[in-house]
Amino acid sequence: MYQDILVPTDGSDGTRRSLTHGLAIAERFDATIHALSVVPEGPLGTLQTDEAIPAAERAVERIEAEATREGVDVETAVEQGVPHEAILAYADDHGIDMIVMGTQGRTGLDRVLVGSVTERIVRMADIPVVTVRLNDEIRIEDADEAAEIARKTADQEGYDGIRVSDDPHRTSASWIVPLETDAGPVHVHVDAVTSEARVAKGPDTE
Repeated sequence: MYQDILVPTDGSDGTRRSLTHGLAIAERFDATIHALSVVPEGPLGTLQTDEAIPAAERAVERIEAEATREGVDVETAVEQGVPHEAILAYADDHGIDMIVMGTQGRTGLDRVLVGSVTERIVRMADIPVVTVRLNDEIRIEDADEAAEIARKTADQEGYDGIRVSDDPHRTSASWIVPLETDAGPVHVHVDAVTSEARVAKGPDTE
């Protein structure tokens, strides 16, 4: 049903939650993730700085790394222009089937920009738009707590012989917990904001 999923990003911790949703959908439908970062230009003038394009490139590179780690095909792009126009144009040009994006970005101006961009995308897009309410408040800051949630999640998914194989590590708003199970290694991603968790295949599992 969905072959190409677009995840716009501004590089903030909060927008990683939209990536988590996008990856889950991509894994379900064996789809390609498209990571797009737009350096804004608009009626208020160019918001570009010397650091804006490198920051946008880093934002899509982080999504590329995460998708690759999960075994999901990924394409990246950095555009300049009016954000909602650039996102819609990319969707048209690349046959995008779904857009997954957050309702808020970073604080201040970025928060206003991302919120208004999402609103315009929802109104104007001809394809499904999944909106993810973002909250930058990290609630799970302890690795042991993340590991316990991961073990419980794996147990609920039917895995046996569960043990933590390496130290959990946090990438922005998610914990990645490596586990060994009787079925082989798996990674459990724990949302540090909501405590939601999902099991992803480990690098050596089929």
